[in-house]
Amino acid sequence: MKKKLMDILVCPMCKGELVLENTQMQGEEIISGSLYCRACDEKYPIQDGIPRLLPPLRGRQMERKH
Repeated sequence: MKKKLMDILVCPMCKGELVLENTQMQGEEIISGSLYCRACDEKYPIQDGIPRLLPPLRGRQMERKH
């Protein structure tokens, strides 16, 4: 994920601002870490450069399948 995407990404639940946490960077690419929404206290993982912005229940269902 390109770091500049942080300017447009918002929480899918409340549309709040997302904050990067525990990131692993490779140049301007975010490889892993998480996106945290302070407004609704939800975290969304970044895996292999892809932000997983699924709503919390749906995200947990997807994690169980893998």
